[in-house]
Amino acid sequence: RMSHQQYQELLETLHECMTACNHCFDACLQEEDVKMMSECIRLDRECAEICSYLESAISRNSPFISELASVCATICATCGDECQKHQHEHCQKCAEACFRCAKACQEIAF
Repeated sequence: RMSHQQYQELLETLHECMTACNHCFDACLQEEDVKMMSECIRLDRECAEICSYLESAISRNSPFISELASVCATICATCGDECQKHQHEHCQKCAEACFRCAKACQEIAF
């Protein structure tokens, strides 16, 4: 079990990813062709939620941290893949945050 201190960096990465996804979600809704962005919007939402949930699970020392991290890594990677397909700057920035977060989660997943 890692100490809260060791989780500090992961907490920051999760928070950055959640923020990037929320920003991307909102910005996608402003795009001309919202329909084309629908999968990006859906995954931004999923990703922001799981990052936020894992962040709070870590802070309360949940016994399910590594399981949740595994799910979080999958969702982050999937969201990153989708965001990467779109040329908008908010999508590209979000993809970077997602891939960084997926990698960090992978390290504590089983």
